[in-house]
Amino acid sequence: MSTPRESARPRLPEIGRKVAAEFVGTAFLVAAVIGSGVMATRLSPDDVGLQLLQNSIATGAVLVALILALQPVSAAFNPVVTLVERALGLVGTRDALLLIAGQIAGGVVGAVTANVMFDLSAVSISTAERGGTGQWVAEVVATLGLVLIIFGSVRADRARTVAFAVGAYIAAAYWFTSSTSFANPAVTFARMFSDTFAGISPGSVPMFLLMQLVGGAIAVALVKVLYPASTLTVPGRQ
Repeated sequence: MSTPRESARPRLPEIGRKVAAEFVGTAFLVAAVIGSGVMATRLSPDDVGLQLLQNSIATGAVLVALILALQPVSAAFNPVVTLVERALGLVGTRDALLLIAGQIAGGVVGAVTANVMFDLSAVSISTAERGGTGQWVAEVVATLGLVLIIFGSVRADRARTVAFAVGAYIAAAYWFTSSTSFANPAVTFARMFSDTFAGISPGSVPMFLLMQLVGGAIAVALVKVLYPASTLTVPGRQ
């Protein structure tokens, strides 16, 4: 039973809680992506394949953990997922913009934190050029697949399995896409601030973001065709 003092304590508005969850979740996700990339290059300096394996396992695992922990509040960690929710009428425009702002800010904080943890400059603009038709198509495929995995799992009434499905998909997509499956505008933007294994140069970012949005747009159409139920929701958006 709460005391009068506890009852009078102001509560953070619901959207504030969701934005905070998106900020924290995206920050940890980016820190894991960049941090595991740095660790991989230090532990296996002469084996790029092993570096990618280490990076993909860490990323898939942290996604499972973060979604399980933050799903009761908000666990998209991805502007494309939030935009798809907006397109499907599952979240309002103002809330979507606030959530995306939280995701982007969290991503940048995660990148800086990872750099600092490994005794690197807090901000180091990446010089890793990524691009070309193959990688651009890969980002469309990776993002489209991610959205279908999320909404398909929910529509099949398997919301409790979303964390495992997403983690497994991203870990696999590191390997079957030529771009290593960024599939996330907030993460892509944040990785620009770390000149490490997981970095991406500023010049490569715009096309990656565009292709991710294209993948999201295609996903909206497919979701409407494949999962037309009006009760469609996404965990963390109650």
